[in-house]
Amino acid sequence: MSSNTVINSAEFTNEQKEYLRGFFAGVSQRGLFPFVGHTADGRVTNDPASGLPNEAIETEPLWFDTPVSDLSKEERWKFEQSPFTIWEKLLQYSNQNQPPTEDDRFRFKYFGLFHVAPAQDSFMLRLRIPGGILTTHQLRGLARMAEDWGPGRVDLTTRSNLQIRELQPKDIVRVLNRVQSLGMSSRGSGADNIRNITASPITGVDPEELLDVAPLAEALQSYISNSPDMYDLPRKFNVAFDNGGAISVVADTNDIGFSAVEVREGRSVPAGVYFRVLLCGITGHRQFATDCGILLRPDQAVAAAAAMIRVFTQHGDRTNRKKARLKYLIDSWGIEKFLCETEKLLAFPLIRVPALECESRSPIDRAGHIGIHPQSQPGLHYIGLSVPVGRLPVAQMRAIADIADRFGSGEVRLTVWQNLLIPNIHTRHLADAERALAAAGLNYKAGTVLSGTVACTGNHGCRFSATDTKTHAVVLANLIDERFPILDQPINLHVTGCHHSCAQHYIGDLGLMGVKVGGEEGYQVLIGGGADQDQGLARELIPAIRFPELPAKMESLFSAYTQHRRPEESFLVFTRRHTIAELQSFCNPQENS
Repeated sequence: MSSNTVINSAEFTNEQKEYLRGFFAGVSQRGLFPFVGHTADGRVTNDPASGLPNEAIETEPLWFDTPVSDLSKEERWKFEQSPFTIWEKLLQYSNQNQPPTEDDRFRFKYFGLFHVAPAQDSFMLRLRIPGGILTTHQLRGLARMAEDWGPGRVDLTTRSNLQIRELQPKDIVRVLNRVQSLGMSSRGSGADNIRNITASPITGVDPEELLDVAPLAEALQSYISNSPDMYDLPRKFNVAFDNGGAISVVADTNDIGFSAVEVREGRSVPAGVYFRVLLCGITGHRQFATDCGILLRPDQAVAAAAAMIRVFTQHGDRTNRKKARLKYLIDSWGIEKFLCETEKLLAFPLIRVPALECESRSPIDRAGHIGIHPQSQPGLHYIGLSVPVGRLPVAQMRAIADIADRFGSGEVRLTVWQNLLIPNIHTRHLADAERALAAAGLNYKAGTVLSGTVACTGNHGCRFSATDTKTHAVVLANLIDERFPILDQPINLHVTGCHHSCAQHYIGDLGLMGVKVGGEEGYQVLIGGGADQDQGLARELIPAIRFPELPAKMESLFSAYTQHRRPEESFLVFTRRHTIAELQSFCNPQENS
């Protein structure tokens, strides 16, 4: 229609005339703001009351329903370039033997590569080992990597995983290619991703277990690997599968913990083995995962995990990194809303069943990850090795692989206690396996404290750590073991270098967190923590103490324990039945003399 066309107003109804008068009056007052929206059936509308986005105006881009200007720094980096599209950059950094820029340093973590300067001007590689199960072929391959490009050792972690440190930029492409050639992956092992899926370390061979959960850990990892949106989380996320057996996987410290339980006849659901679901474990923030009130069949667990992770992905906080964990979403929503949102993504309902309808968990053997133990298969045993603070030299890696091949089934299991075990050793081969382990300098009868000691990387490999955690942990554990060889109850010592609590100091019988004391390395000392059946957050015993002064305090404390404990009383029970003031007096006997 040309600009000279005359419109015959007689063709309009009174209602239309009134509408036009109102429209043009509004335009004259406000200026013209056209609206163009697209309806679900493909039509174009000019009605702003439709609630549709106005595609005729410039709008700020959104990232998971959050305006880009409101995003945290890390979320903006992900918005600007997907971490998995930087392979060409990775090649460039490697060819130039240069460290990445700040934003690319973050993106490299999606490949499992951590540039750990200034603690070390090098990379650390973290792998994905679902369920902590390795073949001897893979163990030898990792030993070769640590020998060729790393420090000649690997570090076992508290997520049934391992790391190789001191990798130079020029080698990172070779490292990633070697990982792939071993049938392994490091994809999504760092930054805002689902961390290594853990499972009970003796699952499938545990005489006390309710269910073999290794296939579930493997299935969830396969699903993650084949689902691009599983890498779109707002922060890291931990998942664990507990078989209900003899060794814990500390499921209550995970964002989602699937804990196998038995339901007997006469309950509201058919008798059988199910999973209770625990949510929001984040012990660095002083919170254990708690039962959310639902019961899942084993075949439903991986689907439920996928749905819950997607709810977190869509609704987790993208603006404040300190509030971006699952705990804070559920703090805001409540459990019931979270479960309702999860159900919207599932093709089956979530069944609410009180925990009282389930049988109590079998007792946990706190020392079950160390020593020789019978399996569920007649005539077979596993041997749990003590690997002090997780440091495993390549020579011992090869020795373990040889022993597992000669006397076992070619398989090695990692645990959340920074050690490993060799399964499927027949009774007739036990003596030979023991001799081979001794010849390799491997200990499966470690002292009570050293065998239960875990420590984070420390300031030799992490810029956040205030202390040399691994060295201090071994010194302290050896001192207690040598001074008190009669200790007969497991004692867990957890040593972490900062408030991030990678070694989970809040759940140790003794927990140490690195601090600076007058410019020197020292620790905050906590006491009486535990998980699972011993669940409880440790209490502060000493606010801050220089490390050289700490051994004498601990020697006095353990002396009081050995003198005053009740028959067969564990160190944990002893500390929990005393006040902090009483425990402090044990650490300072001269003040009471």
